[in-house]
Amino acid sequence: MRRKRVILMGAAGRDFHNFNVVFRNDPSYEVVAFTASQVPGIANRVYPYPLSGELYPNGIPVYDESDLPRLMKDGVDLVVLSYSDLSHEEVMRKASFALASGADFALLGPRSTSLKSRVPVIAVTAVRTGAGKSTVTRYITRLLRSAGKRFVVVRHPMPYGDLRHPVQRFADYEDLERYRCTFEEREEYEPHLKEGNVVYAGVDYVEVLREVEKFAEVIVWDGGNNDFPFFEPTLHVVVLDALRPGNEVSYYPGMVNLIMADVVVINKANVAPRENVELIMRNVKRHNTKAAVTLARAETVIEGTATLSGKRALVIEDAPTVTHGGMSHAAGYAVAVEREAVVIDPRPFAVGEIKRVYEEFSHIGPVLPSMGYTSEQIRDLRETILRCDPEVIVNSTPIDLVRLLDVKRPQVSVRYELKIYGDDVLAAALKERRFV
Repeated sequence: MRRKRVILMGAAGRDFHNFNVVFRNDPSYEVVAFTASQVPGIANRVYPYPLSGELYPNGIPVYDESDLPRLMKDGVDLVVLSYSDLSHEEVMRKASFALASGADFALLGPRSTSLKSRVPVIAVTAVRTGAGKSTVTRYITRLLRSAGKRFVVVRHPMPYGDLRHPVQRFADYEDLERYRCTFEEREEYEPHLKEGNVVYAGVDYVEVLREVEKFAEVIVWDGGNNDFPFFEPTLHVVVLDALRPGNEVSYYPGMVNLIMADVVVINKANVAPRENVELIMRNVKRHNTKAAVTLARAETVIEGTATLSGKRALVIEDAPTVTHGGMSHAAGYAVAVEREAVVIDPRPFAVGEIKRVYEEFSHIGPVLPSMGYTSEQIRDLRETILRCDPEVIVNSTPIDLVRLLDVKRPQVSVRYELKIYGDDVLAAALKERRFV
C-alpha cells in the first residue's frame, strides 16, 4: 500500500517530538520534510540518521516554511501543525492553505504524544510565551529542594544548533559551552544552574525520559512557548499573563493547557489593571472549573550599581517575549522608564540580522531583542549595541550579555521572582499530591 506523504510544520521542537513518537517507526507514513518557522537559522538542515530511524537512512530535510507551497506540489497527503504560540486565526489560516491544496490537516494531542513516566511529573506550561513560566518552575524546585526531594528539570526542547545529541545534560556552565548553546538556550538553562538544578533536554524525549527515570524521584517539566507537556503530568501548573487578557482563550495550544490545568497561576497581577484580572478569571471559570486558581506578582529584582537616571540607556529584552510572544517591551523597559533613564531607540541603529528581526516583528518597541541563534545574529547584535553607544545597558535577560558580547558597558540586570498572593496554592497542591 502506498505510504501517506507527510509534512510536519514546526520550529525545531514539537515537530521533532511528534515525528519521534508517532511517525518514525510507522511504515504507513513517509515524512518527506519538516518546515521551520519562528526561530531563525533552523531551516536548511537535515534531521539526521540514526535519530530519523531505519525508515529514513538519509535523514529528513528541514525547509523554511516559505517553501511549503513548492513542497505541497509533490503530492503531500497530510500536513501536521507541530509548533506553538499561534493565534487561533493563524492556525486556521495554515489549515486552510493545506486543505485547499488537497491535503489533510492535523493537530496531534496529548494522548498521541505525551509519554507516560514511571516517575511523578510536575508540568509547568503557559498560555503565551513570556507569561512567566520560569519563575513558577524555579519556585516549585525550591519547594522540592526544601522537602529533600531528588528531582530533575526537563526542559522543552530547543535544538537550534547541533542535532547530534538525543540527550543533553546541563549540570554546570561548561556544559553550555560543550553543547554550543544559543543565547535562548542559555536564557533558559542558566537560571536553573544558578539554583543548583540539573537540567535535561535534547532531541529524543523517549531517551531523555529513560535517562532521568533512573535516578529522579520527581520530574519537573519546564515548558516552552505555550506548548503542552511531552510527559504526562501528575500535576499540571499553567501560567496566565495578566498583561495579555483574552490570550488564554485565543492562542494555540495555550487554551489546551488552560482546559487541562490542575493549578492556574495568573501572573503579573501587580502590574495589570483590575479589569484584566477580572476578565481572565471569568475565562478560567468558563473553561476549567476544577483548577485551583491563584494570583501572583512578578516582583522585579534589579542587580548592578550603575546609575540610570539621566543616562542614555539601551534596553535588551528576552527575544522570544518580544518576537513571537507579541510584547512590545518587557521588564527592562519598565525599569529604565521608572528610574528616569533616557531610553535609546535601537531600531535606527540596527544592522543585518537584527534589522531583519525588526522588519519581521514590527510591533517591537524601543528595545533590543536578545537574538543569538546564529553567529551572524550575535555579530550583528554586538554591532547594533556599539552603534547605539549607550552609557549603560539594562539587561532583562537571565544571562550576562555584556560579558558574552564583550561590549564593555556598565550593566543593570533585571529579572522577575514569583510572589503568591494570599494562601500558597502551589505549595498546597504539591502537598496534596505528596510531592512535599
